Amino acid sequence: MDLHLESITHRYGDLLVLEGIDLEIKSGQIVCVIGPSGCGKSTLLRFIGGLEQPDSGNVLQLGDPPADSLNPLTYIFQDFALLPWRTVEGNVSLVLEDHGLGGAAAARIIEDVLARTKLSDFKKAFPKQLSGGMKQRVAIARALAVKPAVMLMDEPLSGLDAQTRELLMDDLIGLWTRERITVVYVTHNLNEAVRLGHKIVVLSRRPGRIREIIEIDTPIEQRTRGDAALEEKQVLLWNLLRDEAVAADMELASG
Repeated sequence: MDLHLESITHRYGDLLVLEGIDLEIKSGQIVCVIGPSGCGKSTLLRFIGGLEQPDSGNVLQLGDPPADSLNPLTYIFQDFALLPWRTVEGNVSLVLEDHGLGGAAAARIIEDVLARTKLSDFKKAFPKQLSGGMKQRVAIARALAVKPAVMLMDEPLSGLDAQTRELLMDDLIGLWTRERITVVYVTHNLNEAVRLGHKIVVLSRRPGRIREIIEIDTPIEQRTRGDAALEEKQVLLWNLLRDEAVAADMELASG
């Protein structure tokens, strides 16, 4: 299932947040969205996911989601959004219960997604017993359980330490290599963007407009930390963002 964004524009009161966003997201791509603070990245993701509607413009879904998809568009948040009184398997089963799935059918799905996210040995653990990285794996497993056409990830690694971020990026790369999932990935982290993105969408400071789209041709599974070509892309992105990031921070500080 492809997504086409056409002329997305939105205001909050008198504040113009996004203007004229046109974007194509192809099935099987990871599209990273970066930009200065307050430029509307998370707002754009909510429009893609249907949680809010823009003042004008359209988000079009072209093609069909997987035949067994329960939620064509599924979120993964920064704060994990796990229920502390439920075990790992209980948190995953929650999204299946919402669709009336239980018993052996749900158990098969849960076992499958826990195996794919390296959580099989932790299915009886509670969130308080898990590291931040493990909690995010649970959130990813829960998203996979509904067989989404597109995963919407809102700064999913920003609350984690550097080592855990690297491990989770490796996990995401492995998952994409096996399954060719489609992801829209909002981040402030330029290293994450160049490691994970087929396409990197650079938004301007508020109102967010597409300033540039950077494509990375190196296959995701061949990208490594310290790769010279990726570092060049990261420098390019920073040069695009630096002045606008400073201006955006000053605008936010002054209200």
